[in-house]
Parts: sequence; C-alpha cells; structure tokens
Amino acid sequence: MAEMDTSSGGGHKKGPGVKKAKKMSTRVDLTPMVDLGFLLITFFVFTTTMSQPTAMAMNEPKDDPDNQLKVKNSGVMTLLLGKDDQVYYYYGELVDPNTQFKGSNFKEIRQLIADKRNATPMGDLMYIIKADKESTFKNAIDILDEMTISNVPPGHYAEVDMSEGEAKLIKMTEDANGIK
Repeated sequence: MAEMDTSSGGGHKKGPGVKKAKKMSTRVDLTPMVDLGFLLITFFVFTTTMSQPTAMAMNEPKDDPDNQLKVKNSGVMTLLLGKDDQVYYYYGELVDPNTQFKGSNFKEIRQLIADKRNATPMGDLMYIIKADKESTFKNAIDILDEMTISNVPPGHYAEVDMSEGEAKLIKMTEDANGIK
C-alpha cells in the first residue's frame, strides 16, 4: 500500500546534509505598462474636444445719423476706464466736472450700475463706456461683465471713443490722486 507523508514542510527536508533551494527573485517588467499609459494619453488627447470660445453680444454704435438711438440726458451714465483698475463716471452730459465727475473702482461700480438701472425707466437707460489709452483690455472685459451681471440688456450700453476733454480730466484726476 502507498504511504502518505504527513510530515510538516511539504517535502522540504531539514538537517545537516540537505542543500537549501535557491530562491528566485520576482521581477515585474513595467515597459508594457508605460507603453499602455502613453497610448491612453494619446487617445484621450486626440478624442477630447477643446472648449469653444464664447462671445458676448454687444451693440456697436452706428455711424448712420438718421438711425441713431435718442435717449434723455437723465438716463445716461458714462463710464470712463482709467489705468490701475480705476473707473470714472458721470451722469448725463458733463457740464461741471468739479461736481459731476467721480471716481470709483470695480468693487463699487456694480452697485452704481444697478442703482442707475433701477432708478431709470428701461426706455431711457443708456451706459456709454469709454476706455482711456492707459486702461487695459482686462478692464474693458470687466466692465462688460459688470453689465451682464447687473442685468443690463444689450442695446443699452455701447463702447465709444473718448474725447480729448475726458482724457485730460482723467489725467488730471490721476495726477492729483497719485496714480502712476
């Protein structure tokens, strides 16, 4: 009859005359994993869609004198963009710069825009945006964002060139306030 070896060790013998078995080290080759990683990165780069640029609807003033929008002076707010994120504003037509011309910044201008929108009938409301040569493109985008945030409908704001008198007034105000 066959004998069954029930000794511990599963056939490994211990003792003075027994050689120890050489243990083989396990080594994992990661080269295929790196190749697979680059293939996946390449696949996702080629199959993703880039974000599409979005444009803001803005009404530009037309040069047609017969088709110009007529608004009351009481419904107009002119916003002048200066350097160092300064915003200057006045209501209506600039007659007396000492009392009408005021300065602000982008933190406070949102409330001023909203106050003007709430106090003026929508048919008479108009914002005129004028950028100084020293102002940045970021400031122009920021003021358009403020119009959108304040729920000013398109057609009630326009970007216009600044006059020489307004540019001089901004320069004098910035010099007096120490803005360089």
